[in-house]
Amino acid sequence: MIITGVALTVLVVLVVGIAVARKIDGDSANYLVAGRQLGIPLVAVALTTAAVDSNATVGNTDLSSAYGFWAGASLALGLAICLTIAGLFLAKPMNRMGLFTLGDFFARRYNRPVEVTSSVLMIFAFTILLAGNLVACGFLVEYFTTMSYEVGVVLAVLLVLAYTIGGGIYSDAYTAVIQAVITVVATVTLLFWVMTEYGISVPAGMGPFDLGQLTDTSQGAAINWATLISLGIGDLVAIDFMQRIFAARSPEVAQKSCFIGAGFTAAIGIVWSLVALTAASELGLSAESAPIMYQLLDDFAPAILAVLVLSGVVAASFSTASGAILATSAVAVRNIVGIRREVEPGQPDPLLRWTRVAMIPVVLIGIFLAIRVSQTGILLTLAFDLMLACLIAPFLLGLFWSRSTSTAALVGTGVGLVVRVVLLMLTPTLYGVPNDLLYVDNALVGAGFDGWATLVSAAAGVIAFVVTSLLTTSDPEEEKDLVSANVTVSRDAEPDLV
Repeated sequence: MIITGVALTVLVVLVVGIAVARKIDGDSANYLVAGRQLGIPLVAVALTTAAVDSNATVGNTDLSSAYGFWAGASLALGLAICLTIAGLFLAKPMNRMGLFTLGDFFARRYNRPVEVTSSVLMIFAFTILLAGNLVACGFLVEYFTTMSYEVGVVLAVLLVLAYTIGGGIYSDAYTAVIQAVITVVATVTLLFWVMTEYGISVPAGMGPFDLGQLTDTSQGAAINWATLISLGIGDLVAIDFMQRIFAARSPEVAQKSCFIGAGFTAAIGIVWSLVALTAASELGLSAESAPIMYQLLDDFAPAILAVLVLSGVVAASFSTASGAILATSAVAVRNIVGIRREVEPGQPDPLLRWTRVAMIPVVLIGIFLAIRVSQTGILLTLAFDLMLACLIAPFLLGLFWSRSTSTAALVGTGVGLVVRVVLLMLTPTLYGVPNDLLYVDNALVGAGFDGWATLVSAAAGVIAFVVTSLLTTSDPEEEKDLVSANVTVSRDAEPDLV
């Protein structure tokens, strides 16, 4: 019954996603930014479902049950902080620019090498994010059916690709409404059931008010702060968030949608973390054998609740995966290959065609990473850990500081990347779990440096960017000052790119 109910939910999402594909009408502006016509309801739910993915739900519960409230809830709270900051400072200026991808910002603010370098890094980060959402689907299929984890990962990709490749941002936005309703109802119902059956019970020292988790390194404080900072700040360089902001019909719509998304993201994340702590305290569940939420739903919850909550997990995973596939493919085609939009009447749009083609290698890389690193939660944080180290300074300072230069962007990005990769290779754990991604056995760095590696790498990237900016000058032929972001761009025209 459980897997049948989830399958029916997936079918509804699939049908709606395919049905709205007709809105594209052969135009990449419709495909990538919905003609810049989305209102608050669609943008807000799209931002919410992008943030509340399987990492912030299933990953959250696994980490909360093992290490405490702040280890898991920080995933959702970090994303909520990100949306709040975006609403306060970024949504309006970024929407005004009339961009198609976040890579367009680096093209307009800096030069071509910066555009390509930043785009490659964003693509790499978002294939990691895509993989993190495929992991939860793979585990779900493995746990509730006779199929393997690998088959579950591939099946999830094929289903998401089926509607994303046809309808782009329209399919993503309209299916997000269904996915958001399912997720919110599932979260409220889950909380009510847990409170009725067990109350809210928290193991000693692991609750939201046990602040040793944020002050004591032996309780994971460095890792928890690294998670909050990576997601709260590093996630500002999020090509899927920005794709939704670009699609808003006005700067005010973009801003309000960010604030609404932040509120829902924080509330949902807190509830799932408290449910996980209760399951660990009252039922003795742990995530060692399988995701703790799957165990709770399969062994203890009523079947109808299990269907509802698992449908929410799948819906959340699909929404984020769809946005990641779309935004990543668009950046690859537009900002690396250099294919622009064809706006002449009667002419085919190469940007639309090749963005669809590029989705195939993107999902293949996502499948490989999901099978190679089958960890929920960790992949989300790692993706924006890289953005924090490499691109946060060129993005934020490039937007608000006129002294930013292309040379500084390349130096800051390079230094941040090298430091982060070296520390990743040397540190035996990654956000509290064994580092089976890139660890090289050594006696130089111990597990106690986990978390600090994130902060050190970010500081190195920012300092390198600032110092280089002060020592170099901008080339007026290469760079355009976007400090005030007061750029007048037609809502239908191709933005003027370097």
